[in-house]
Amino acid sequence: MTWTHTGYAQRIHFGVHALDRAGDVCVDLRIRRVLLVTTLGRRASEAGRRLVEALESAVESVAVFEGVRSHVPVAAVQAAVGQAVAEQVDGLVSFGGGSCADLGKAVCDAAEGRSAHGPGDIGVRSYSDHPVLPHVAVPTTYSGAELTPFYGMTDDTGRKRGSGGPTLAPRAAIYDPAATLDTPVRVSAETGMNALAHGVESAYSPSRSPEAEAIALACIERVAASLPAVVDDPADIDARTAMLAGAVLGGRCLQNAAMGVHHGLSQLLGGRTGLPHGLMNALVLPHAMAFNVPAIGTAAGRIGLALGQPEDPPAALARLRERVGLPATLAECGVTAEDVEAVAGLAPDNRNVAANVRPVSVDDARAILTAALTGG
Repeated sequence: MTWTHTGYAQRIHFGVHALDRAGDVCVDLRIRRVLLVTTLGRRASEAGRRLVEALESAVESVAVFEGVRSHVPVAAVQAAVGQAVAEQVDGLVSFGGGSCADLGKAVCDAAEGRSAHGPGDIGVRSYSDHPVLPHVAVPTTYSGAELTPFYGMTDDTGRKRGSGGPTLAPRAAIYDPAATLDTPVRVSAETGMNALAHGVESAYSPSRSPEAEAIALACIERVAASLPAVVDDPADIDARTAMLAGAVLGGRCLQNAAMGVHHGLSQLLGGRTGLPHGLMNALVLPHAMAFNVPAIGTAAGRIGLALGQPEDPPAALARLRERVGLPATLAECGVTAEDVEAVAGLAPDNRNVAANVRPVSVDDARAILTAALTGG
């Protein structure tokens, strides 16, 4: 096995009411003028009020950008960059789901002199780059984007591309289970399956380090055990805490493992249809893993063991999706055969698809998507 491990200058704060430490975290990072990147709903929430109070008690100024939208349209990034420049901010706090964290990373990317007008080239980033804007991520879902150095943006044609590099990873992440209590059950289920997908693909990624593999398997086991409890009782703080810890593991394993065909197809589907990324993850995952099983050897058994079904891990993934109340097929969500054909045609140019453990042709991508479309 040949692998490379990249370490990150990153601190994780975890625990109930950790949100109240946000101001101190910014002070530690020498941030004085903050841009808070969030949504209208999150800003208006009780946790949003607490976060703003914590920031205002510790820094000189807090500007708020509330225009985050799903799949991070380029126009939203441009607006946020313009506000960051106008406010002369020296740090950024993202608050919300994966789109909030991704938009925050895109703004930081622009501050490093990259283009804010469209996705850049991952290859030009180095682990030795010096980030200009420190980023503190405060997640309220289980996406894992708050720990990773890459982000996605959607252009005017609906095509979603990725960019980023090692030093774009948020410098700190604050996980407060109490801040997730008002996250809707459906969003919890979808983003929880997204966290699970991170673990699954990392566990057999060709570029995984031994550390990434161990974290990935721990992620799978924890998410599979805790996500149903969150769905059954969203107000259960213990279940929320366990699931949020699983999301930490899902983000950490991504730092030293590449995603594959599953995430690539999910990104392309979301960009084309506007459907939530987590939902696309949940529906494509069993079929993508079934495609990869012939190429991943003993990793399939390890993943199955973590899921509690060593003999058929793809079936275990489908059963968990059903258990948390998500649809069974893409067709139920409004995806069409035309969408499948369009996404399959784009698949070979997607970096994640190209990094898959098993080569993926247009026909292969079409077959995976068709199975997810019909449940076959």
